[in-house]
Amino acid sequence: MSPKLEHEYLIELVRHQPSFITTLLTELNVSVPPFDEALLGNTDFTQCVPTEYQSDSVVTLRKSGKAVRAVVLEVQRKPDPDKSWSWPVYLATLRAREKCPVLLLVFSPSANTARTCAKPIDLGHPGWVLTPLVIGPGDVPAVTDITQAIAEPELTALSAIVHGSDDSPEQVKVLRTFVEAIVQQPNGRPSYSELVLLLLPRSVAINLCKELKMAVTADDLMHLPFVREWVERGQAQGEAEGEAKSILKVLNQRGIPVTDEARERILACTDTTTLDTWLARALTATSIDEVLG
Repeated sequence: MSPKLEHEYLIELVRHQPSFITTLLTELNVSVPPFDEALLGNTDFTQCVPTEYQSDSVVTLRKSGKAVRAVVLEVQRKPDPDKSWSWPVYLATLRAREKCPVLLLVFSPSANTARTCAKPIDLGHPGWVLTPLVIGPGDVPAVTDITQAIAEPELTALSAIVHGSDDSPEQVKVLRTFVEAIVQQPNGRPSYSELVLLLLPRSVAINLCKELKMAVTADDLMHLPFVREWVERGQAQGEAEGEAKSILKVLNQRGIPVTDEARERILACTDTTTLDTWLARALTATSIDEVLG
């Protein structure tokens, strides 16, 4: 998984639906004032000083055109002591800019990092202590209700990413709810299926592709890092040979038995069009016969 993507997937969900920030606050039992719209804000908090301050995301809630609450969203994959100095700057600058109450919301996919981020920051002035609002993996609800899943696609996607990546008892139910919501969602609503697939472990993503019954082609599969990695690694040994080995790796990851005869047939094939077809089938097939036709 690309570190950039791992850092930015929640930011991407908020970018698509800024009001999603209020759902996250609700999960922490933080009250949100009535608002008409939620808008992305300027993430640059640099003042007339040499130091540059840039947050991950800002959402401003407005009522009748007036800001009623502004939220700084930060994503932390690991502890960063410097944040205790920059986070207060973000809030003070945003409060002065929007002239409304402000909140700091920190998300971490690591429970240990979440606990570290939640420590109060004493700014030195009596009574002036900033305690970040922090969402760790345990604070993300496991969305298993199909009605909620359809109504809240961003929360459903976050649930699938967080709870679909471990071996918890709810993993299968969460992922199946995610799939069912995609099938039943209204036209024009984002499914975030590609984002979820990119962030899930390889074996889980492969099985999820099967559940989605995607109409995939070899080009579609190349968007998935694990498929692209296998193909690119094999290209050094020859395009056909590399793609043949990629097919066998996909089948092995999915637990599809491959007979010696089928293995020899795949490795002996030099027609890239045929190999492309087999690679596409390998991601969703339930047997080697379905792959080879």
